[in-house]
Amino acid sequence: MADNRSSRRGFLKGTVALAALAAGGCSSSNNGQNTAFGDSVASFFQDHYQTMTPDEIKEVLARVERKAKRAHGVDIKCENSPPIANVEFGYVLNLSKCKGTRRCVEACVVENNCGRNHSLENIRVLAMPHGTMDLNKSDHFYDHKEVPKAGEWYLPVQCHQCDEPACVQACPVEATWKEHDGIVVIDYDWCIGCRNCAVACPYWARHFNWTTPILPKDEINLKTHYLGNRPRESGVMEKCTFCIQRTRKGELPACQEACPTGARIFGNLLDPNSEIRYILENKNVFRLKEEQGTQPNFWYFSDV
Repeated sequence: MADNRSSRRGFLKGTVALAALAAGGCSSSNNGQNTAFGDSVASFFQDHYQTMTPDEIKEVLARVERKAKRAHGVDIKCENSPPIANVEFGYVLNLSKCKGTRRCVEACVVENNCGRNHSLENIRVLAMPHGTMDLNKSDHFYDHKEVPKAGEWYLPVQCHQCDEPACVQACPVEATWKEHDGIVVIDYDWCIGCRNCAVACPYWARHFNWTTPILPKDEINLKTHYLGNRPRESGVMEKCTFCIQRTRKGELPACQEACPTGARIFGNLLDPNSEIRYILENKNVFRLKEEQGTQPNFWYFSDV
């Protein structure tokens, strides 16, 4: 895929380079604009995240922080904490406990700096009629406030962090890949917004920023990760990352902490003593759309 990487940076190289030279000749009164433009050019031409040196990554993180300061007037801290050794994350959801409150959705939006202007949500809770598993009969956007509603059960869906992710295979520029701890990530600086990944994903887990996300200054989560919840721009894809900025520090995902019924269980699939391993080994679990062959690390079960 090396040709894809180089072509992404090469097709506008001449035009951008000339523009950069022109900007460099501007007066000192435009220093702020020149810095912003220089950061944009540097972002465009930066190496792929997986090939950058520690010093290059440090420069990239500083650039992300400057960009957030210009765009939102806040001082974020952007980190790139790597996968934890001997950890592979997975999720199990107890459908008999889910009551459709969407507290998980609300917590995810706040924690992961999702834009408020177009209700981009990384978790989708489907209202399903009792007695059916037919997703074509589900309501993705139910608006009744009192839940659970008689005759309904609820099926939360998000990125299933597949072992064979169709989205990764569909990306023409390697802007998305699977990390060693099981999290499928996106480098927003490499994403070209083609939306191939959204078409490939069987779980409706990929979302496209059609406009610049609106983030109220006083609601921005300042603790961010380069591959996770840093502020995004228009024209790029995003998705659930199992709250990478939290879970790689030993914390729980925001959705699990927010769940009022204890329906969500997150953990390390490689730990034989973890709760998630106990459930997988002792409950009748299933995976959604398993026939797709993506090998999701997200399971469901019910106590009834």
